[in-house]
Amino acid sequence: MSTLADSLRTVELDDVPVAIPTGRLVGASGLLLESAGCRLHTGQRCRIETVNGDWLDAQVVGFRERLSFLMPFKQAIGLTTGARVLPSPTAATLQIGPSWLGRMVNGLGEPIDGLGRLGGEHRLEMTPPKINPLKKQPVVEPLDVGVRAINSMLTIGKGQRVGLMAGSGVGKSVLLGLITRQTVADVVVVGLIGERSREVREFVDMSLGPEGLKKAVLVIAPADESPLMRIRATELCHAIAAHYRDQGLNVLLLVDSLTRYAMALREVALALGEPPATKGYPPSVFSALPQLVESAGNGEHEHGSMSAIYTVLAEGDDQQDPVVDTARAILDGHIVLTRELAERGHYPAIDVAASISRCMAQVVPVPHALAARKLKAALARHARVRDLIPLGAYVPGADPVTDHAVRLEPHIDAYLCQGTREAAPLPECISQLEAMMS
Repeated sequence: MSTLADSLRTVELDDVPVAIPTGRLVGASGLLLESAGCRLHTGQRCRIETVNGDWLDAQVVGFRERLSFLMPFKQAIGLTTGARVLPSPTAATLQIGPSWLGRMVNGLGEPIDGLGRLGGEHRLEMTPPKINPLKKQPVVEPLDVGVRAINSMLTIGKGQRVGLMAGSGVGKSVLLGLITRQTVADVVVVGLIGERSREVREFVDMSLGPEGLKKAVLVIAPADESPLMRIRATELCHAIAAHYRDQGLNVLLLVDSLTRYAMALREVALALGEPPATKGYPPSVFSALPQLVESAGNGEHEHGSMSAIYTVLAEGDDQQDPVVDTARAILDGHIVLTRELAERGHYPAIDVAASISRCMAQVVPVPHALAARKLKAALARHARVRDLIPLGAYVPGADPVTDHAVRLEPHIDAYLCQGTREAAPLPECISQLEAMMS
């Protein structure tokens, strides 16, 4: 008995650290802080002492020789040379459960809605999980997003990743709000990354509403947050969505926007001295985007799905922007919004001809696919003579197929338009499309 007690005391004494390793702050330049005197590994969390005795959370983002490079999560105020740097001994984790539904958190998982602490019975890693591609469940069922143009012409499947691509002020966020309200999903995880802080309250009150908020989790990192906080918020919303997916629920992940995430990665990489490549983006940005996107989608379990919609900002309406071009290659489809349609009052301003859903063929029946193909062909025929009609240069009777497309165009235009509060269930969209194109 005494031997057992002695062994227990030995274990307890061994667990007590003889000394706490402490580094010192030796430099601060822009976003980057330099620490020396303590071994730190990349990705490790640490705390830095300020002049008034508070502590500032930071993360190790790189090193050179005996210097470790840190980046704070929040605005760095009150730092002095020689300030203590205390490393965190364990990786940061959170506890998650049903109580997270209806709540708003920042990139560290801290509640910002004033409704008290969060907790749960499940452990949540701060980074999204990696899944063996051979074990991912296929996309076989359609996802009803409640938008007529998408349901009928660009049908999304459960587990698909899609990008909403457009310039500024064309209606990405408004369309995202419509999708949030109308989509048939058990849980909606929204990441508001790098956007205007004014839009946060508007999105909660106008886009989600009280009913939508009950089944949603919002991860918020507006434009005035540090780039590291924007990066962590984007990764956290993927981790939250993956958790609910693995619980057997159908999850919709909305990220507004993927471009702001890429810009945050660019800020960190440039601060570390990485050379810029395309439009100022270092090469590491284009390797990080696929890693993030591949963590979305379906998981290993048969039950539960995770569909993802990302907004992608096309700077200057340039569809060849490097982030837009990369997103188009790594996502399972792209929905292009054009300024021309928006200026005509066509809402949502979706250019059906320039958009594609790579999973549509495997989630819709053959009659639906044929009707969608006919509508696209009619739009292409009408586009050939669109500029001739106002001039009176188009003469009907020369081509019956083109004549039919011209007669059909007003009906197609009215069909693809939709009000911001108008519901468009998937079965109704399909029946209207097939009736119009029959």
